[in-house]
Amino acid sequence: MAPARYKQLVDAFAAQIREGSLPPGTRLPTLRKLAAQQGLALVTASRVYAELQAMGLVSGETGRGTFVRESLLPRGLGIDQHAAASGMVDLNFNYPSLPGQTEMLRAGLRQLAASGDLEALLRYQPHGGRPHERAIVAGHLASRGLAVNADQVMLVSGAQHGLATTVMALLQPGDVVATDALTYPGFKVLAEAHRLELAPIPAAGHGPDLDALERLCKSRRVRAIYAMPTLHNPLGWVMSASRRRQLVAIARRHGLLIIEDAAYAFLAEDAPAPLAAMAPESTVYVSGISKSIATGLRVGFVAAPAEWVPRIERAIRATTWNTPSVMTAIACGWLEDGTVTRLEAEKRRDAAARQAMAAGVFAGMRCIRHPSSYFVWLPLAEEVRADQVAQALMQDRISVSTAEPFATSAQVPHAIRLALGSVGPDMLRDALVRVRRTIDAYTF
Repeated sequence: MAPARYKQLVDAFAAQIREGSLPPGTRLPTLRKLAAQQGLALVTASRVYAELQAMGLVSGETGRGTFVRESLLPRGLGIDQHAAASGMVDLNFNYPSLPGQTEMLRAGLRQLAASGDLEALLRYQPHGGRPHERAIVAGHLASRGLAVNADQVMLVSGAQHGLATTVMALLQPGDVVATDALTYPGFKVLAEAHRLELAPIPAAGHGPDLDALERLCKSRRVRAIYAMPTLHNPLGWVMSASRRRQLVAIARRHGLLIIEDAAYAFLAEDAPAPLAAMAPESTVYVSGISKSIATGLRVGFVAAPAEWVPRIERAIRATTWNTPSVMTAIACGWLEDGTVTRLEAEKRRDAAARQAMAAGVFAGMRCIRHPSSYFVWLPLAEEVRADQVAQALMQDRISVSTAEPFATSAQVPHAIRLALGSVGPDMLRDALVRVRRTIDAYTF
């Protein structure tokens, strides 16, 4: 039996795209025009484009049409791929490091080796961390404006693990979670794995559109909101105290669990109090030291209302049992002796210098950023396609992220996110100039 007509069209379009006769950026006929040309019903024509989009060959954009994607550009750029190839300049992932950190690790290991009960570190630890370690983290959180008891704090293997254990413990498949229309890709991965429905909230200045959140909660049964009020990734906003109070009020009215991601919060000085301080009864606060010290040091922490702690501890047990005890001991030692505070201050200065560099290179372009963050968001002009820019930069040995991995809405903006913290200043300046030159080449 001959394949269905729409399947033949899918195969024909796919072949033309792969052989290059339909090059990247080509606008395909509208659904109505395709249906008329091929004698198809409108619903059948829509199936053709839907299947091509599922194959990663085209992208549909509301109000603009359907376009051929850069087929050489990895799908989900920014989540699954890492710029590990030799000679690739990585502006995709952030792993900021400062001179002297390697020697600091050597000194920390020597100090640990000379300290007390090393044998204890070879045994299983309590799932949420040893009591004295939880107390050290509670003291660290107090310096950030979050007063919690030590027994409300749990140690996890990085902030991503903290988000995962929170989702496992407190949410169910099918739950609706409100989140920003552009948000941290790692939470999108968690939502997909745990079959959560993400409901996008558009941005409105320095934060989410809270009127839109209110309307969503009135029309849907929303279970939780995932928020980054201090140093949003990728948009860099810091929500004002008044907007935080408004968000908390909405959460209380509608019984929402608040998941507060503070992974980058250390970069913003004098930020308003965390949401967890404003709504301690309904907020889980997640952070860590991967960004403030090093990404390989997988130690994070979760602070939660006391009644939720046993459930999160069970999720820790089910995933890692406990954090690696040697890394935890080193991290807690650095929290206690002020090393983390010193490194955070140094990284704020480093990030500010890199942002100043980016501001100079991208002068005259729309550039969304925080003055002491490690990332820049570059919305592109109407006629410029992000996948083409990203592919051109990959050919120039520069890895960047498009908006696709950050987007939770059907409409994905054409934008580029640049991570500033993973290469040295001289290499960064050269790479930023090449990024600007590439974007300018597509602007007309």
